[in-house]
Amino acid sequence: MTRAAMGSGSRADPAARWELARGLLHGFENRATSTRTGAGDGSSTEERMLPVAEPLARLLPAGGLRRGSTVAVPGGPGSGSLLLALLAEASAGGAWVGVVGRPELGVVAAAEAGLRLDRLALVPRPGADLLAVTSALLDGLDVVAVAGAERAGIRATDRQRLAARARQRGAVLVALGRWPGADLELSCADARWHGLGAGSSGGCGRLRSRALRVRLHGRGVAPHGLDARLLLPALGGGVADDAGIPEAGREMARVAG
Repeated sequence: MTRAAMGSGSRADPAARWELARGLLHGFENRATSTRTGAGDGSSTEERMLPVAEPLARLLPAGGLRRGSTVAVPGGPGSGSLLLALLAEASAGGAWVGVVGRPELGVVAAAEAGLRLDRLALVPRPGADLLAVTSALLDGLDVVAVAGAERAGIRATDRQRLAARARQRGAVLVALGRWPGADLELSCADARWHGLGAGSSGGCGRLRSRALRVRLHGRGVAPHGLDARLLLPALGGGVADDAGIPEAGREMARVAG
């Protein structure tokens, strides 16, 4: 299985990692082509969009992830959950998704977030080949998420090359971390967990959901930006609007760092 092979080769030497990525892309290319029929310049607006969960769709300028665009998700509390929430709906709808440079994301966590494992490519430790691996996956997949760009020494010119590749291929590049020049930037702030209190309303000491503010800046967005209060994860997983939880019977803890 492709995912198992990628996991076992994650600590191999750079040449092996690159060969692994090339083999991965070769195996995905033909299967992915049929799902990217909306990537051409003559496609309708709807075809040029990849879906996201409804609470995020109301926040994004076009109601989804526009093919050919670059979206940045700066690091911080909630950023990893936000990244998965951006990918889940498109994956569930049949899009091919790749995640590069995020070793903490395993197949179980991906499945719990709603990603289809049969259309998911994980390259957890690309090492110094992060640029080449990401570029190659943009050629064949619908959405490619990349983390660790600064650690891998990705320069401004490299970011521009990857953004250009995404535009040319009709893919969406989602960067976890700083990504100057991104079309959109979605960040998290004011994160608080629900469910620390005792009793039925408090979750018996277990963390049950996290309320946070998701802020949006970028092209097609008002200069002051937009924001929404969301639950991420919501009760039962996924993302939902934060309708507020009564103070009685529950405590909230501010997430630090």
